Amino acid sequence: MDRLTKEARSRNMSRIRFKNTRPERMVRKMLWNMGYRYRLHSRSLPGHPDIVLTKHRAVVFVHGCFWHGHTCVDGHVPKTNTDYWVEKLRRNTLRDRANRRKLTQAGWCVLVIWECQLRKPERVAARIKTFLG
Repeated sequence: MDRLTKEARSRNMSRIRFKNTRPERMVRKMLWNMGYRYRLHSRSLPGHPDIVLTKHRAVVFVHGCFWHGHTCVDGHVPKTNTDYWVEKLRRNTLRDRANRRKLTQAGWCVLVIWECQLRKPERVAARIKTFLG
């Protein structure tokens, strides 16, 4: 049973950002400081990647562990309305996989950075450098 009313839950959920999140801003700052220039949220590409590095023909997705079904501690399924959330997170995962496949088939290199990985930014920076060569 949810502790909030349906209206209060709806209000809370409507305030959740999907663009310019803190993890996304952290990755953008890393890229900028490394000298990479990029575009944001390209609507012309499958999945509207968070960061597009056109010069490198590469895209970066910064996924929240909860919303994209990561297997870390933060990627848990809520204890209320479990059936809904299991199905919702499954659909998100399938959609992400399909978007990555479409991008790679179109010749783009795809990097996924999970929110939990940003706890160790030096590792993320190293992954980015390796990814972009």
